[in-house]
Amino acid sequence: MHNNKLKINKHQQSLIDYYMPNSEVIAGLSEFFSVFSDPTRVKILSALSITEMCVTDISLMLNLQQSTVSHQLKFLKLFKMVKNRKVGKTVFYSISSKFIEEALNT
Repeated sequence: MHNNKLKINKHQQSLIDYYMPNSEVIAGLSEFFSVFSDPTRVKILSALSITEMCVTDISLMLNLQQSTVSHQLKFLKLFKMVKNRKVGKTVFYSISSKFIEEALNT
């Protein structure tokens, strides 16, 4: 039988209670980290952490179909991981925050 008594002390218990994120924050963190669960998205983000790129350049550099790149960029944009800017008819994508960029380059 298991002894259901906590092994950690009261101070440690109160720290866990104090710092435990609420349900909304936990859901947001789960969504954030789910972005990194797909290898294609990680490849795209890694490339974009070096320089901004258009869909064609991403697909050629990473040997991916343009439709796959476009689909993943739409997903990444939805989660605010990438931003875009238009120059003429070309749309360039880049990482939306230094935090994401630094995380990918460590």
